[in-house]
Amino acid sequence: MISPVLVEVHGDGPRLVFVHGAITNGPTAWAKQLPLAERWQLVVLTRPGFVPGPPIERCDFAPDAAAVAQLLDEPAHLVGHSYGGLIALLAAAQRPDAVRSLTVVEPPVFSLVRGNPLVEDAITQHLDAMREHGDDPRAFMVFFTERLGADPANVPDPLPDALRQGVELLIRERYPWEAEIPVDALAAGRFRTLVVSGNHSPLHEMMCDALADSLGARAERAVIEGRGHNVQRTGVAFNDRLERFLNSAVN
Repeated sequence: MISPVLVEVHGDGPRLVFVHGAITNGPTAWAKQLPLAERWQLVVLTRPGFVPGPPIERCDFAPDAAAVAQLLDEPAHLVGHSYGGLIALLAAAQRPDAVRSLTVVEPPVFSLVRGNPLVEDAITQHLDAMREHGDDPRAFMVFFTERLGADPANVPDPLPDALRQGVELLIRERYPWEAEIPVDALAAGRFRTLVVSGNHSPLHEMMCDALADSLGARAERAVIEGRGHNVQRTGVAFNDRLERFLNSAVN
C-alpha cells in the first residue's frame, strides 16, 4: 500500500521535487531553498508519519519511494536529502523517464560500501544506540546529532512535540543499509546525477564518492562545507551549486 504524501507548491517554472530525510518535515528541511521559487516550481513533499500528518508505525524507504515515483506524473528535477536521498535514488530508478535530473545530498548508500570498517562500525554504533536509547527519543537524538556533525547542545530538552514525533519515527525507521542501490538502472537513465556532501564525516564522503563512481560519467560530485550533514541549509552556497547543475543538466 502506498501511503499519502503531503505536498506544498511554491513558484512557477521548471519543476523541482524535494524529498526530505529524517526527523523534520519537508518545509523545515528545505526552508533555505524557497528563494529558488523565483525561477522554479518547488514541489516540497512531506513523507508519511511527519507533522502535520499523524504518526505512523514505521518509516520504510520502499513504500516511500513508490509514493514519490507515483507523484512524478510529469518530468521533474528530483532532489533528496539523507534518507530522502535514498528514497529519491529508488524512485528515479522506478521512473527514469520522468526524471530530468537527480540531486542527492549525503544519501546513506551503505550497501555500496559494506565491509569497510568505517561502515561496519557506524552500523554497530547505530544498533547499540537503538538498544540503549530506543525508548528515550531525546537521548537517541543526541546520539544521532553527534553522528551527523552537529552540536548536541542544541537538542532541546524536552523535545517539542513535532520534533519528538520525527525522532520516534527515526527510531522505527527501516535501516538504510537494507536498501540495494539500483546503480545499473540509474546509470542507464538519460538524466544526470549530482552527489553532494558536507565534508564533516569520512563515512559520508566515502558513501558519496562510491555512489558517484558507480554512476560514472552521468554523475557530478560536489562538496559544500559549513552545515555538516544538512548541506542544503547553507542556503545560497547550495542553491547556487544546485542551479548550475540544473541548468547544465537540461542543456
